[in-house]
Amino acid sequence: MNKLLYFLVCVLMISCIREQKREFRLHPAKGGVYYGGTFRTNEEEYFKTLYPLNITEVVAHRICEQIFEGLVTFDDSTLAVVPSLAYKWDIDPSGTKYTFYLRKGVLFHDDPCFKNGKGRELKAQDVKYCLDRLCYHNPADNQGFWIFKDVVKGASEYDSLTANKILPDSGVSGIKIIDDYTVQIELERPYAVFLARLALIFGKIYPKEAIEKYGNEIRIHPVGTGPFYLKINRENQVTFLARNPNYWKKDEYGNQLPYLDALRISYIKEKKNELLEFSKGNSDLVYKFPLEMIDEMVDYKHQLKPAYKKFQLQFMPSMSIQYYGFQHQGTIFNNVNLRKAFCYAIDRQKLCDFTLKGSGFPGIYGIVPPGTGTYNSTNVKGFTFDPSKAREYLAKAGYPNGKGCPKVTLELNSGGARNSQVAEAIKKMLEETLSIQVDLLTVPWAQHTEAIEAAKTDFYRLGWVADYPDAENFLNLFHSKYVPAELTTKTYINSFRYKSKIFDQYFDDAVQTVDETKRNELYTKADQQVIDDAVVMPIYYDIDFRLLQPNVRNCPQNAMEQRDFTEVYFVPMKGF
Repeated sequence: MNKLLYFLVCVLMISCIREQKREFRLHPAKGGVYYGGTFRTNEEEYFKTLYPLNITEVVAHRICEQIFEGLVTFDDSTLAVVPSLAYKWDIDPSGTKYTFYLRKGVLFHDDPCFKNGKGRELKAQDVKYCLDRLCYHNPADNQGFWIFKDVVKGASEYDSLTANKILPDSGVSGIKIIDDYTVQIELERPYAVFLARLALIFGKIYPKEAIEKYGNEIRIHPVGTGPFYLKINRENQVTFLARNPNYWKKDEYGNQLPYLDALRISYIKEKKNELLEFSKGNSDLVYKFPLEMIDEMVDYKHQLKPAYKKFQLQFMPSMSIQYYGFQHQGTIFNNVNLRKAFCYAIDRQKLCDFTLKGSGFPGIYGIVPPGTGTYNSTNVKGFTFDPSKAREYLAKAGYPNGKGCPKVTLELNSGGARNSQVAEAIKKMLEETLSIQVDLLTVPWAQHTEAIEAAKTDFYRLGWVADYPDAENFLNLFHSKYVPAELTTKTYINSFRYKSKIFDQYFDDAVQTVDETKRNELYTKADQQVIDDAVVMPIYYDIDFRLLQPNVRNCPQNAMEQRDFTEVYFVPMKGF
């Protein structure tokens, strides 16, 4: 090796070591915590948009939860609704008027959209602006209207008017500015989970200036008030969020948050490669394990095996369900008997034992996963593996022994080996049980969601992770009010285009019922109706596994896999 080349190699090695040390140059703070470090995570798919009203997938959601804030949020440990931009709220005796009191001195991120690039103070006018936009009719770029539709007074009227290019000066009548730091929201009627809905990504607050400056490019120019801001984004490579030096929140010892210097999100598509990077110390959290490696990582008691003992293991049943959806207004699965044949034809227990290797449990109840709030999902009688019943329903559908049954294509998204492995197993089960042909079509996530929302696919893979811990969040997917009049009009909620007056009545009665026991009884009836109509094919409920590096602290796991890095920190490790 010549001297110049040797010198360059040495410089590169030294710079890499310095970079590693720089990331862990920690500074002690009050209460035994430390400032500093870049927390590194990975996602298998690149996000579609970082504009809150158009977020329909989990990657963007995890990123934007660090950038934006709403009036309220969920506690990362308990998932209870807690104050955020509003430090408190009042609810009137009728249960329909919510008055929110905003914190003073909360600043938007510094950004070129503001004068001199300095973020200004958030006011009640900003809340009104964003919540009005949530009700503006724009199916292509507003996927969040459902959280206010027929709930907030004047929301549906505003949607109808703006659909006809009429823009009322006063905005949504039920959203009122009382003063610069007070906002009131009036509901059509009491709604048991209104605060939880308000905590969703669609309720986040951003400045009007950002919309005016960036227009359609707002998808990659997020401006919020959160603990981190977007500093670098390279498509399909890396997203880098830096610490917001002007963040309003402090911990119990008076330390300004967040503790971390930055968050770094990579986009490695293969889980095995992601785990390898984690094992080499190049990331700090790995979520979900490669199915083919679970046996070598954990034993049957969910204890780490020797090669992984140095890491922190977290696991718990998730408030999430994986299912295959049927398009009810299509030409194939508008037949309830065919849907039931498919639902009875798969062995969910076998799938969980051998394909998922214990990282899920069979979806043999309803659409609402066990452990969702106070709801008891075991009261719902779901689908079991019953080949004779599957063939009986196939004959009722008009396809005895599979004869004459049209070829079925199952569409799933790329970027997840788990989804492909499950799909291969289910394809085999359907073909063997029903004597039909099932093809698999794998497409990028953005194309997949477009096809589902625009009714361009009849049979598709999806999952739903709870946005809040209440059965309503799952059952809401099936309400007929979200089904557009035209098949070509996109719909994010109720992509199945399922309509049932019986279901709607159970659901509507439930969300207006304050008594929790009675509300859950109505939820159970609605859930059973979804099963009886075979609206979807429930497959399994997730069990989430995570590994953390040994020096990570205060990063709790929860059943919704909600991540808030505001109070996550590193502790010094030997050698740094």
